[in-house]
Amino acid sequence: MIRLAVVSGKGGTGKTMVTAALADVSAVPQVLADCDVDAANLSLLLDPRRISTEEFRGLAAARIDLERCRDCGICADHCRFGAIVRRDDAWTVEALHCEGCGVCTYVCPMGAVSMEPRVCGEIYVSGTEMGDLAHARLFPGSGNSGLLVTGVKKRALARSAGRDLLLADGPPGIGCPLIATVGGMDAVLVVTEPGVSALHDLERLVTVCRRFGVRIFVAINRFDLAEDICKRIEDYCGREGITVAGKIPFDPAVVAAVRGGWPVTRTDSSAAKALRALRDNLFSELGLP
Repeated sequence: MIRLAVVSGKGGTGKTMVTAALADVSAVPQVLADCDVDAANLSLLLDPRRISTEEFRGLAAARIDLERCRDCGICADHCRFGAIVRRDDAWTVEALHCEGCGVCTYVCPMGAVSMEPRVCGEIYVSGTEMGDLAHARLFPGSGNSGLLVTGVKKRALARSAGRDLLLADGPPGIGCPLIATVGGMDAVLVVTEPGVSALHDLERLVTVCRRFGVRIFVAINRFDLAEDICKRIEDYCGREGITVAGKIPFDPAVVAAVRGGWPVTRTDSSAAKALRALRDNLFSELGLP
């Protein structure tokens, strides 16, 4: 099975649109994963049917046992994050402010403070016309998105028996969620656009991805909006030995498809034709039919 992640150096390049299009025209047995858990949008284009829901528990947060608490306030005095506050004449923990450092458990003379895992989101498995989809929701204000990405990938791999492709919609940037996404993958498709900042972020992303030994391909979205910068991107890829697997023109059909909630490859448009060509080039390089 080939494990392919679609990623981008910055947001707004069209990464999720490309992922949905590849899933729609892949023509091989596949399992899908939306690893952009901070802003999961792939399901909006795939019309999923929920199969299962699981709680995601991230790092622990403090909890005060009021029966053991003697109201001394030492825990609040030592909390650097202001997470322990006075409410209804008792000490309580503001979970959104708690960083899970555990200092309060150390300083409490009564042993009234404990650390407990907190629910930070949900992990879903859904069925789609293109294959099972593992995706998630991170609750507002919650962290540990890298751990949640790992959880999503585990659910996708658990349903990958007999599949030829694991296709993951990755997050933008080069942070922890990106690292969690790329780890264990065979290849990444970097979706970029003809902009100075996009080229800069492409260079940073390539540097990170090479640490994982994955094959790197590039797709240039809306390439015809600034062909001079598009040429700079192609020149950079040439110097780095990176294959430009496809170039997608600006096309209002893409906007219409996203608004309608379906992959643009279900339209007869210039973007759809370019995305099918991207699929052919990419799959040929990866040895997929």
